[in-house]
Amino acid sequence: MGCGKSTAVSDTAGPEEKPSMAMPKSEATIKSALLIQKWYRRYTARLEARRRAAWNIYQKIEYAGEQDQLNLYNFFNDMINHVSMSEPGRNKFNNLVLTRQQNWRKSTGTPSPSPSPVFFDKGSKKTSAAQTSIECEDLEFMQATDPSQIKVSAAYKGPVLKFPLTQGAMEMLINHFKNNQYLHAKYTLELLRETRKVLKRQPNINQASTSIARQITVCGDLHGKLDDLLIVFYKNGLPSVDNPYLFNGDFVDRGENSTEVALLLFTCLILNPTALYINRGNHEDHIMNIRYGFIKELMHKYKEHAGKVVRAFEDIFSWLPLATVIDQTVLVVHGGISDQTDLAYLAKIDRHKYLSALRPPVNAVEETDKELLAAIANDQDANGDHINLREWKQVLDILWSDPRNVFGCTPNTFRGGGSYFGPDVTDLVLSKHKLRLLIRSHECKHEGYEYCHDNKVLTIFSASNYYEMGSNKGAYVQISSDSTSHFVQYMASKSHKKLSLRQRLSLVEESAFKDLKEKLYSHHSDLMAEFQKYDPANTGLITATDWAKALEMVMDMDLPWRTLRSKLVRVSLHGLVDYKSSFEDYTLHQFTKDFGGPSITEIMYRNKNSLETIFRIMDKDNSGYISMEEFEEACQLLGEHIKTTISPQYISDLATSIDMNKDGFIDFNEFLEAFRLVDNDHRNSVKANVPANDKQVENGHSSEVVKSKSPSSLNKKKISLSTGSKKRTVPESKQVDSTVLVTPVAENGT
Repeated sequence: MGCGKSTAVSDTAGPEEKPSMAMPKSEATIKSALLIQKWYRRYTARLEARRRAAWNIYQKIEYAGEQDQLNLYNFFNDMINHVSMSEPGRNKFNNLVLTRQQNWRKSTGTPSPSPSPVFFDKGSKKTSAAQTSIECEDLEFMQATDPSQIKVSAAYKGPVLKFPLTQGAMEMLINHFKNNQYLHAKYTLELLRETRKVLKRQPNINQASTSIARQITVCGDLHGKLDDLLIVFYKNGLPSVDNPYLFNGDFVDRGENSTEVALLLFTCLILNPTALYINRGNHEDHIMNIRYGFIKELMHKYKEHAGKVVRAFEDIFSWLPLATVIDQTVLVVHGGISDQTDLAYLAKIDRHKYLSALRPPVNAVEETDKELLAAIANDQDANGDHINLREWKQVLDILWSDPRNVFGCTPNTFRGGGSYFGPDVTDLVLSKHKLRLLIRSHECKHEGYEYCHDNKVLTIFSASNYYEMGSNKGAYVQISSDSTSHFVQYMASKSHKKLSLRQRLSLVEESAFKDLKEKLYSHHSDLMAEFQKYDPANTGLITATDWAKALEMVMDMDLPWRTLRSKLVRVSLHGLVDYKSSFEDYTLHQFTKDFGGPSITEIMYRNKNSLETIFRIMDKDNSGYISMEEFEEACQLLGEHIKTTISPQYISDLATSIDMNKDGFIDFNEFLEAFRLVDNDHRNSVKANVPANDKQVENGHSSEVVKSKSPSSLNKKKISLSTGSKKRTVPESKQVDSTVLVTPVAENGT
């Protein structure tokens, strides 16, 4: 009791314990902040390292696909130039490599208005471009894309376009496309024909000015992402004289709404050609469209009218300008430049000749012109019609090149086309043409844009979530009349806002490693052979260094394999790699005898994209079908392309398995079903759901149907397998009946 101060003393305190000096509150706060900051920097650095690793995987796989595409088409060119000019050989390759436009001309007897790679039969007369008038070319296009005979069903509730177009038509199309509706084929063709008229009047290099609007908005790749385009229009307004736009190519392919994106851009162009400029990208190319989805999208959406729509897009893409110069100071091209880039030269070429920039135009050649054929085959000049290599390289560099921080100009080995250009090349071209800035697209950037070459090269990319949801932002740039740049970034998906940075990265990372594991499995035999060189005792274990060396040798992908190994294989306590675990996640099933050896099935799976490209080139009427003979020929061509012998008996059995109703035609949708990689994590649970009556016997070999867990597929009794005019419906139990069964991995089991 009393008024004195009381002090609480711990029972555990010793008799000689001294009270500790308390740290001042301000100092403790600073130290805590520094500790948190240090931890956060380490945390974000680890996340950034993971993001860059996933990003690197995506880019290497993407560029490898583009390189395969170019190699395949170079193979076609070599076959054309070197094939024996015997009657069967000539007809075989004429039928294969003719574009749909050339095939239409051949069937109707219309002369070719531009140089084309056609070998004429004996006695035929050589037709030169000079002998063919522009009127003839226009007539051919109008006949091939005539919409007058297409009837509009009374059930169609979409926009009815009337020309000249009004701003109301643009708003009506936007609302229609927002609801996932298609524009009728009749109005699509009418819109495309009007677009062609506008583009034909434009020069190879457009001249844009900010004198009225005081600024211009430049957008990069959209790749069929309608949501991104609508976000740009929502944030920045629709194109007008006071709000001009420049879209820098690659607005089609990869995404599922390429048609709608293209039609909206073309509508804006028709409404006001001085308010919207469109450059050609490397994907505004018929051959690229065959492989990367746009042709398939058109076939799905326009069914029996797809041939006309494809023909119209093919021609329109060849009329797109190659470049735009803003205020005579900023050059905008899709890909880039090289040390040979000459804008004055580019301004004079006939850009319409390049229906595909992957293949230089060649005037029609008679079989008797042996000297000319030899000169073309050797890339040499010849007296007469031949490939203009300088012109072709100028176009290819503009569409395909990439900047690098290494001085000089070298071939673009990653993509297989165009050039790598260094800072010195940028300085050379800009100073030569009295320019201050080069704006290009062509490469996905994490933030949607990126400067390089001392801020003289700007890459702008407008497709958000390009590789995976949350993988990257989209962006556009506003170039003001005072030479300043203002960037706007966005991400189309709303779901990413509900996820943390770590969760978004995990999704991106998971998708990247899934793609890489599938890529590894497609080289299973070659990799196992290489691994076993370092494991003569067959222990199943090798060092991480040897494992990485084997992958570098076989995969030819410049990736940090040692860093990635924890995500791809099991590692022992002693640091040794269990290399067989690289392939445990998947199984490639074979249901027929593999006549060409154990790796033929794997080779077919590995090259299925190239085989799809060959298929779609052969499918000139866009029906989605080719004959059994054409399919066997496509497989033989694939074998020649990859320098591998594929047994004719194997090809025949594969074709017979795919032709389920035995009508002599193959639906390519069925063929793609034959190439799926089975995820072993779900394999047993899926097999458990397969009834006994789904066990089949085909060609003397048992097969087992692996059903999807998707409710929609389980509820349907019959499934239509055709996207073309020819329709077939088969029982669900026969949905998968093929030599090879490959199923994509999915966490949800679908």
